[in-house]
Amino acid sequence: MVEVMLLVAVAVLVAAVVGSLVPLVPSGLVSLAGVWLYVGFGSEPVGPLAVASLTLAGIVTVVIDQFGGPIAARASGASTEVTVASAIGGLLCLFVLGPVGIVVGVVGTVLLLELRRGTDPRRALRRSLYTAAGVLASSVLQVLLTLSILAGFVLVVVV
Repeated sequence: MVEVMLLVAVAVLVAAVVGSLVPLVPSGLVSLAGVWLYVGFGSEPVGPLAVASLTLAGIVTVVIDQFGGPIAARASGASTEVTVASAIGGLLCLFVLGPVGIVVGVVGTVLLLELRRGTDPRRALRRSLYTAAGVLASSVLQVLLTLSILAGFVLVVVV
């Protein structure tokens, strides 16, 4: 007979994968919740190496989710102030434009603030495009990491 807590944990992990495609769903934290629900209440013990690995993957997912775009902005040469403002701009535009607002807000904020600071227009555009690539890449990484956590959990607990 399949254990109820195992089904609950897998359901939470599947929800995390689906949530990684939806803005404002902290899929890394949901993945961590699924793993730790089973660790805390499941009938089979999970090894410390597996728990540490799955937890680390969940934490990396959270960091990538929250800071992917701003980290890309900073890596492209944008100032710290522009980077912080882009994170805020993306969050604010999310409420106005929906999921597209995250990209528009982050990229637009970088572009406008860089131009306002007197940055060459080509350089400002390049920095904003790097930021857009970072936002999109962080979304792809988030999906891949939540899928990896789900697969790793199933391999460790079921197999």
